[in-house]
Amino acid sequence: MPKGYWIANITVTNPDAYREYVERDTAIIEGFGGRFLVRGGDVAEREGDVLDRFVVIEFPDHEAALACWNSAEYQEVAEIRRANAESRIVVVEGH
Repeated sequence: MPKGYWIANITVTNPDAYREYVERDTAIIEGFGGRFLVRGGDVAEREGDVLDRFVVIEFPDHEAALACWNSAEYQEVAEIRRANAESRIVVVEGH
């Protein structure tokens, strides 16, 4: 079964408030079997406009990735991110 991934491109606009999101999202994501592959780091922009940082999270399968995203628990903390960062996020099935 193909794995599932969250791929996020983010610019944090309020680092102090965003810290709470990072502290709370990790346990939720790990609870759905998620594993952070990329979380920040230097970005070497090559084509197109990108935001400041990237996050890539691997899940056991696409269904787990979607279930985590759609969970009330994650959506509650996602509001912290939405209020304190500009984000572009996709949930994809890996092959």
